[in-house]
Amino acid sequence: MSRRCILTLVSLCALALALAISSRAQQPPPASAARILLLPRKIVSGEHATLAVLDVNGRLTPSARVDFSNGDHVTTDTTGRGLFVAPLNPGTISAVIEGRPGRVYTTILSPTDASAPSIEVSAAPRVASISDRFEISGREFCGDADANKVTIASLPALVLASSPMSLVVLPPAGLDSGNGTVVIGCGKNESERFSIRFVELTLEANSSPLAPGDHRTLTVRVKGTTGKVPLEAHNLAPDIADLANGNPARISSSGGEDNAAQFQLTGKQRGNFVVSIRLLPNQAAPRP
Repeated sequence: MSRRCILTLVSLCALALALAISSRAQQPPPASAARILLLPRKIVSGEHATLAVLDVNGRLTPSARVDFSNGDHVTTDTTGRGLFVAPLNPGTISAVIEGRPGRVYTTILSPTDASAPSIEVSAAPRVASISDRFEISGREFCGDADANKVTIASLPALVLASSPMSLVVLPPAGLDSGNGTVVIGCGKNESERFSIRFVELTLEANSSPLAPGDHRTLTVRVKGTTGKVPLEAHNLAPDIADLANGNPARISSSGGEDNAAQFQLTGKQRGNFVVSIRLLPNQAAPRP
């Protein structure tokens, strides 16, 4: 199973970008490392759904317990994902990683609201990163993540989380930047083909430890499009540095041939800073 980290700058190791790690090549992170909960935005009453738990570097995390607001709980299996059955009563429910702040909410819909004669894709990102997860909305997906077959440019992608109405997908290793044709299958059903523009993000910065008052510029270069793309930076060590324009900080790239964006850091105390940078969600109706 393929796992990889998001675009992360750590002053001890200049960057971790688009890193494909096989489950055999490295020990999985311990449950105590669980930080990110991936829960489908919409689930269907009485139907299966799959959640996933990641560590700070985006690696799937086994044995992590997730508690739901209705009293249910799910523990991730050896793949870092957990299969569960959605509650019967429509409405809103939340979930949280045990011992961690930050609730994630999902909407429970009735089976009649979610049904369709075949797989329908209602929304997908216009632009996605070749090395980070993205979401697809629609109908008649498989609630068991592994029962979905998603290909991008004819390469198999990994479904991290899923429900009949929502998928969270990790692009395949080896995917090139540019337009990629996406096809989704569940059982004998298959979606219409649609296209997503995939981009490659690279990070340039001085990765030495910060000292109080030090200023540091983080430059993100975007390959694969000349259009402006929205980016979000999270400061994962706020005791070490301040991130200009808040935490998270959101800006758009410049566009053009030299497509780039810059984030500014100021040191608060000496130490190693950690900043993760992702594309902001940009879902729209799918296009051929």
